[in-house]
Amino acid sequence: MSNRNILMTIRGISPEELVYLEHATKTFTEEQTKHFVFIYDSKRKNAQDILLFTLLGFLGFAGVQRFVLNQVAMGIIYFLTLGFCWIGTIVDLINHKSMTDEYNQQAARDAAMMVMGS
Repeated sequence: MSNRNILMTIRGISPEELVYLEHATKTFTEEQTKHFVFIYDSKRKNAQDILLFTLLGFLGFAGVQRFVLNQVAMGIIYFLTLGFCWIGTIVDLINHKSMTDEYNQQAARDAAMMVMGS
């Protein structure tokens, strides 16, 4: 099984994400790629989930998306300021995909380091 086929087993993977992961795992063996997918799939976030968490900000739960993306300090600030009076929440609605991609790229780097370290 090729590395691409192994990577395609990740649920909800986008074409852009697949290209990034192929580049990140190009030197991996099949076994290393399987281990990478196991780790990465447990850490990655779905852009639609982040969108839903961001929408919670309009119901008084501002900042949940920041906590989910491990941005705890920003999550606290958003919570205390109602998402900067909803302006930050609106910006996050627009940028939810790029925020998720940034988080997932970091998760891929972390997973790759774990695989190479083992």
